[in-house]
Amino acid sequence: MSDQVIYIVLFAMVAAFLVFRLWSVLGRRTENEQGPVKPPQPIMTSRTAATDNVVALPDRSRASGPARPGNPLDAGLAQIGAADPHFRIDGFIDGARHAFDLIVKSFADGDTATLRPLLSDEVYDVFAEAIRHRLATKETVETRVVTMRDPEPVEARLEGRTASITIKFVSSQISATRTADGKIVEGDAERAVEHTDFWTFARNVRASDPNWILVSTGPHE
Repeated sequence: MSDQVIYIVLFAMVAAFLVFRLWSVLGRRTENEQGPVKPPQPIMTSRTAATDNVVALPDRSRASGPARPGNPLDAGLAQIGAADPHFRIDGFIDGARHAFDLIVKSFADGDTATLRPLLSDEVYDVFAEAIRHRLATKETVETRVVTMRDPEPVEARLEGRTASITIKFVSSQISATRTADGKIVEGDAERAVEHTDFWTFARNVRASDPNWILVSTGPHE
């Protein structure tokens, strides 16, 4: 009888050990799979942007159209749409237009508090340095977007988890830089000038936050 008790105890100990090992393996695997997603790596920047450096791009219910065979832009948008089922190109463009207006105005006003959550580290540093220079020289900038054509996506790609879309903005702007005594040293306070800008936005498609971050501005290659 004592031998049977010993065998039962030993069997129970072995079973408990196996259950513990199974739980520990599954527990660690689930933790890795469901853990927090890292923030997106900004494209064309040297440092990772903070997680709050985002531009809100609203979603729309209408999906983007079918990709045209052999078209790199459509292929890139299709990849992004496959990785992020909530992505809609028309909603993205609406948000990009809003972001453009807000960033242009905030830069002219020297509003770094508004700019900080909208830009990647590298883009923010460039903007902030220009604003600091204006403050040091006591110059002010007046900028107003008079008209804007429909923003046009010109490039889209998915690299790992990071989606990026480059938008072409063509706008007419009135802009003038004044000295402390009000003298215009650059631009024209009355005449609108057409500008063409290429801005690139990026986001981590695995993140639950649907926001995009402005990671570069400049000419399109």
